[in-house]
Parts: sequence; structure tokens; C-alpha cells
Amino acid sequence: MDDFVCKILNDWGLSEWIETFREQGVDKKYLYCLEDQDVGELISKVGPRAHFRKKLRLLKEEQNRNEDTLPLSLPIEQEQKNTTVQAEVQPSTSDGGKRKLDLEKFNKREPTPKRFRRSMSASLPELRILSEVKNVMRHVLDKLHRQENTKLNSFLRDKIRDLETDRRELVGVFGKTGAGKTSLINALIDERKLLPSGDVDACTSVMIKVEANMCNTKYEAHIEFITKEEWKDELWSVSQFQENTADQKKEDEDDDYQDVAEKLSALYGEEWKQKSSEQLMDPKYFREIPEFLQSTGKILSCETANELSAKMIKYTRTESNHGGQKGINRWYWPLVKCVTVKVPHDFPQHITLVDLPGNGDRNKSRDTMWKGIVGNCSTVWIVTEINRAAAEQESWDILKNVASQIGNGGECRHIHIVCTKSDDIDDSDVTTKAETQALILKRNAETKERVTKEFNKLNKIKKHFSDECFQVFTVSSREFFRKRDLSPEDTEIPNLQEFLQNLNDCHSETLNYVSGAHGILSLIHGASRRKENDRIKEVFEALEKNLTLQIESIRNEMMKIYNVFEEHLQEGVERSKNSYGNILTSTLYPHKRDGRGFHKQLKKAVENRGVHRPKKGREMNININLTSDLADSIDEEFRTTFPNDGKCFKGVIYSFSLVIEELKEKYKDVELQLVSLKSEEERLKTSLNKSIRERKKTVYRSLIKTIEETMQDCYKNAAAFTGTGTLQNMRETIENHVHGSKNTMFENAKKVMMNHLHNLMMDVLTTLEDTMRESIEVSLKTDDTSFPDVSAQLEMVQKLCDELKSC
Repeated sequence: MDDFVCKILNDWGLSEWIETFREQGVDKKYLYCLEDQDVGELISKVGPRAHFRKKLRLLKEEQNRNEDTLPLSLPIEQEQKNTTVQAEVQPSTSDGGKRKLDLEKFNKREPTPKRFRRSMSASLPELRILSEVKNVMRHVLDKLHRQENTKLNSFLRDKIRDLETDRRELVGVFGKTGAGKTSLINALIDERKLLPSGDVDACTSVMIKVEANMCNTKYEAHIEFITKEEWKDELWSVSQFQENTADQKKEDEDDDYQDVAEKLSALYGEEWKQKSSEQLMDPKYFREIPEFLQSTGKILSCETANELSAKMIKYTRTESNHGGQKGINRWYWPLVKCVTVKVPHDFPQHITLVDLPGNGDRNKSRDTMWKGIVGNCSTVWIVTEINRAAAEQESWDILKNVASQIGNGGECRHIHIVCTKSDDIDDSDVTTKAETQALILKRNAETKERVTKEFNKLNKIKKHFSDECFQVFTVSSREFFRKRDLSPEDTEIPNLQEFLQNLNDCHSETLNYVSGAHGILSLIHGASRRKENDRIKEVFEALEKNLTLQIESIRNEMMKIYNVFEEHLQEGVERSKNSYGNILTSTLYPHKRDGRGFHKQLKKAVENRGVHRPKKGREMNININLTSDLADSIDEEFRTTFPNDGKCFKGVIYSFSLVIEELKEKYKDVELQLVSLKSEEERLKTSLNKSIRERKKTVYRSLIKTIEETMQDCYKNAAAFTGTGTLQNMRETIENHVHGSKNTMFENAKKVMMNHLHNLMMDVLTTLEDTMRESIEVSLKTDDTSFPDVSAQLEMVQKLCDELKSC
């Protein structure tokens, strides 16, 4: 569900149904398609259902009036004045005065960071072009709806709807408490105090996303809670621990217990120690957040950043002075899954900054969200203080922990080490601003060199990424605001802002939309003038022949790739069979670890599917260790086959061509249909590359998933041991299981990965062939006779397309 639908439901007083609409995938596009039956299934109560139907009817009527009165194109001067607003501000759902007021607030808000303004002003022509072409296609779609519902008509309507994309670039921000993550994000969005920072005794406790508010001019926090059932599980786990532990000292030393106890103290104060888990679910504890009990989201909306910061702190931060006592507010962060902060700036609209913990989360739903976001990050920032950036192990541990999830198992194209507090130096021996500045810049340059050298030592990590993906920034958020010793440029905050703007670059998306629209209009106009003759038949047969040859060529190249993977994986299987003993020894008998401490770590690992995530330091993951030789055997080949920053399957998809340019020269009378096919060809290749990059995650992750599944019975058996000798019993259980499974476990992991790879290849071939064959058939063989006149629209879009290509 998008922000538009969320805002609509809030404005109409129907916020309790937001989650239902989200689960059913109702976004703006589908909202206008809802029929009475659909509304009945979405909203179960009669009163709210009738209210929604009435509001939706009025909204549709307003939308139709807007489309009927909207000109095919706005004057360029007017368009440029309103581009930043008109393309994104949604239609008002009530009176026109409210929207006018919002626009006035929008124009009076504090100025945007200069770097963002310069980048946005450079893209104004593209925004104008995109707005005009979308306007044209809305009118064409309306015309098609009034035509007879033929095969071609249905095909065209689907293609117009498919032009719309909702691209979102995720930038994951990692770093230990106190490293300066929130200060960095505040500086990037030019808000000193939006995200709370600077308190030594406080830290960010939940996942926080920051993105542009495209619906209105307010500062908003969209809060997503964990479920009631998950909270009950956490309460139950504490009560079980207390029942099973007579020694209070053990409670004090147990990280898991302390973690949950901290959450309970935040929410309940000291009351929780005298109450049962059932009593702690009493609704009186959740009066301020009925949304938690209703399993819906909560939205905080404020006029200023400071106001929102004050309101949302209890949902995002741990504090040394916990609530739950008389006169003290409760802290609700233990119940929060994620907070999305929306700022009314010209912040890049396709960018989401995500403040992430480095190791996932013990809570299952938070951990699932963490894994999904990490795997979808196109950029990862590891934030560390500059005075120990190269030597600090925790930062490198974070990178090592997530490398496979963001690399071959994800879609990360950029890894940046962001060294914060660059202005924090000993300047007692300097007397001038110039000397201070020179000292800072000298250390910045030295730090970049040292950090780069350290990264180059990480050979296993580098198997997942190209050399060009790595970069080091040395920043000072404090100096960016106060401008005492450094210019804004020397703080490198503008460099990161420019990077975000470039990542947000809409040019390719705009070009895809405009080119696709030009192709659709060419097909409509060409079909309206088409006459069946022998030349049409010749073109059809030539395209069919080219398609068959191209598909066969791609199939052959894919089989070569498949065979290389199988060969490398088989080598990995053999190495795994020979090395599993050493891997288990280093995993189960670590050096310099006392038996008692390791006993607790291993116990938690077998209780959690082979994984233990401590609050600090590297996680223990038996499954990753057992998979290591298999993964190492194919990491480099996988990266070159499925690069996050390039063309998948080593470019064989992008080499696909029906040789349309040659046919256009020979068959001028069907040139427009061929233009349409060329557009569809390019659109399809781009779409396939995106879907391949998404599905390759499943292929890569299948190795560890298969090993994990094979080990589950073993972990259950190991977790059952108690009392004297538990540590050795757990070790022997794991060793015996792996030894007994060595001849099947690694082979099976290889087999599962190869099956996923084969299915992906076959699906790509089928999609490519079927889609292009349908397009050829519809373009040249459909005998529809009724078409809207789009000659004027085609001419306009052709000019806009040419203008865009010259931008």
C-alpha cells in the first residue's frame, strides 16, 4: 500500500482499516478500481463501509472532473513553477481550500539544502516531460476504456498501466551506539534535531526509516508495532526464565534476560516483576496506543521537526530513566517494529535511509524485516568514529556479518565507510582557523588511505563486490551546521547528499516511461492504418524467425553458465566433505573461550536454529560455517553472472534483439508497429534484469537454507540437554549429525541451488519468448477495427522523447 491510500484512510477516519488495505495490496492505482463487492470484503463493519463507499464515489467523481478539464500539456513556464508540487501532491479529498493552504505551507517551508536544490533544478525539464507524457497517457487510457473491449484494447490498457513504476532505493546505515548515525541523518536532511541524538545513556532501539513526505507538508512518523502474540511470547520467555533460574546472579549475567528485562522496565517500570504475563497484557498498559491492541499502525503528524521529535522519542529510544512509574511517561519502543519518518523537504523522493542494527533482532518479525531490508539495500553505509575507523573491529564485524546478505544474496552496489566526528581533534597547538582546517583535512586524507587498505585485506568480502563499489567519507555533522572550522564542502555532508541525489536519478525511469508511451502510441496509430497484405506477412515471419534464433542463442549461453556453476559447486561439495571436521572444531572448540561462557553461547545457538546474536561482537552461525566452502566455490562466478551493478547472465539478455532497425528500413509501411516492438523489447529486457536480480537472492540463499533445514533435528536434540555434561553432549550431537550427513547434506545443498538456477533460467526464457511473441502477434495480426485517434498525442510524445534524450 502506498502513502496516498494511507493518507486517504486517515483523512476519512478509517485508520483502523489501514492494515487490511495493506495486506490486500490496495495502492492508489487499485483504489480507483474498487467495486462495492471489494469494499465489502475489505471493511467488515456496515457504518465504516457505507462511509468509505460515499467518500470513494466522491473521490472518483473529482478524479474524472480533473481528467476532463486537464489540458494535454501545461505551459512550460507554469509547469516549471509548480513541478516540485504538482507532480506529487495528490488530489484533495475534501474542499479545495485545504489543498490551497497545504500548497502555501509547502512554498513557505524552510529552504532545502543547496545541494539538493541544485540537483532538483537540473531535473525540472525531466519532471515537466514526465508530467506531460503521463497526462497524455491518462487521456489515452480513458479513450481506450470507452472502446470495445477487444484483445488489442485489453493488451494496450495493460501496457499503459505497466508503465508506472515505484522505484525505491534503500540506503542501510549501520554503526554501533554513539558512532553518530542519527546526527549524520539529521545533517543529510538539514534538520538539527529531528532524530534524537547525543545522549550517552540513550540509543536508537528500533529500525527507523527516513524518506520524503510526498502527501502533505507535515512531519510524520508512521509507527508499525509488533503483534500482540509476539509480545506475549516475550513476556512468557521471561516468566519461564524466572521459574527455571533460582540463582539471581545468573539472571544478571544473561544477555537475553537483560534484553527483555530492559524492555519490560521501559514499558511497565518495576511492576512487571510482581505480575504474571497475563496480567501484563491488561489493556490499561496500552491506553495511549490502542493501535497496538487493534493491530494497526499509528501516525504522528506535526508542523515542525522539533515537535515530531519530542512526540516520537518514546517510540524509538531507550532512556536511562525508564517509564512505567507514577508521574513518568511510559516508553513504547519495546512494542515497535519500525518507524518511518517522513519529512516535507525536497529530499530525494525515491530514497529511503534506514537506521539499522548490525545483527538483526531477537524478535522474529523485526528480524524478518531486518533481513528483507538488508537484502534490498542498494547502498550500505558503515558509520564509525574517525579516531578509530581503521582499527575498530566492531565496524568490520558488521560488514563481515552482512556481506553475503547484501552482496550475492542481496543487491548492494555501493559500500561506504562513513567516518564521523572528523572535527574532533586536538588543536591545542594551533592558533588559526586555517591551521585547524589543514589539520582536519590532513587526518581525513590519512584515514581514507588506512581504511581503504584495511578493506582491501578482506578477500572473502571482496568476492561479493566490484572494486568500484567501495568508498570512504570523512564527515562532521556538527561542523556542517555550525560552520566554525570547516566549510560545508569540507564536512563532506554535501558529497553524501549529492550521492543520494545521483542514486535517486530519475532519468532512466523517466526515459523508460516516455519511450514506452511512445511505443504504445505508435502501435495504436499504426494499427489504425494497417491493412492485411503480403508485406505484413513477410514482417511477421521475419520477426518469428529472429525470435526463435535469439531464444535458442540465449538458451545455449545459459547452459554454459549452468555447467560452470555445477562444476564449481561440485568442487565445493568435495571441499566441504573434507573440511567439515576442521570447521566444527573451530566452531565448537573456540580458542580463548572459557567453557561456561561458550556453553551459554552454544546453548542459545541450538535453541535458535544454529544462530546466536550477541548484543556486541560477531554472531555465531553454525549454518554459515558449514556452508562456507560451498559459498566460496561459487562466490566470484555468482557475482559476475548476477552483478548488482550490471547486466545479469553476463549480458546475454541485453544482447537479445529482433533486428528491428533493419526491418524498419525495409518495411516503411509498418514502421510504427516496429517502433512499438522495439520499445517493448527494451522495456522487457530492463524488467527482466530487475526480476533476475531479485530472484537471484533466492538462488544464492538456498545453500544456507538447505544446510539449516538439514541441521534442525540435530539442534532440537542438542537443545534438550540439561545438567552436568551439557556442553560436551551438545558438541557431540552436532559432530555426530554432520559426520553422518556429510555424504548427503552438501550434495543436497548443491542440488537445490542448481534446481533454483535452472528454474530461473527457464522462467526468463519463457517470459522473453511468450511476451515478445504476444507483442508480435498483437502488433501485426490482430484484426481489430476500432481505434482512438492518437496522432496528435503521438507527435507530442515523439517531440518530448527527443527532448528527453538530449537532456
